[in-house]
Amino acid sequence: MSRNFTESVIHMLGPASNGPSVATAWGALERELGIELPADYKEIVGGYAPVQLNRHLFLNHPSTSRWNLRRWMEETIDSFSRSDLMEAECPGFPDGPLFGGPTGLIPLVDTDRGEYVFGVFGIETRSWTLLACDGDEQDFHEYRISFSEWLYRYLIGEDMFGPDSAVFYPGPVVFESMPLNESERSTSWHGPERGM
Repeated sequence: MSRNFTESVIHMLGPASNGPSVATAWGALERELGIELPADYKEIVGGYAPVQLNRHLFLNHPSTSRWNLRRWMEETIDSFSRSDLMEAECPGFPDGPLFGGPTGLIPLVDTDRGEYVFGVFGIETRSWTLLACDGDEQDFHEYRISFSEWLYRYLIGEDMFGPDSAVFYPGPVVFESMPLNESERSTSWHGPERGM
């Protein structure tokens, strides 16, 4: 029996917050991208974003004006499309990476260390592949797993942006809010005990 990594992540993070509504936001974003995003990604982002996890990983939200996922995706696609990463070796893209949907790399999350996780939908396989990029090394590392499995492995301290990229914090996951307006302050809190 295969593990349900979405449930494992939710168990690790604790109950989802009552964040902003996402019903129409996902539809608008997916129409713009030309593809439906992975269900586990939408469930986790919709339940917890906007937030920073374990001091590094950012989750943006599709229906907030600040930390807006659609705007962040658009800016990231534009930035990477104009960068020297267009010359980088990228699994599945023999002529260099293509950024943007529906058949290119779609940015999903990033870190304050310059790392990015992109998803690409395989037309032939009808499944998503994740490609992680360390901004310093400019290499893409392929992970043929779901987003929730990738996030679970990242949070338990595995190398999920390529070799020697692990960041492990023992104990509960640390959350830091991303203020939704200028007057709001950032707050921190912890998820449930993980036995780590």
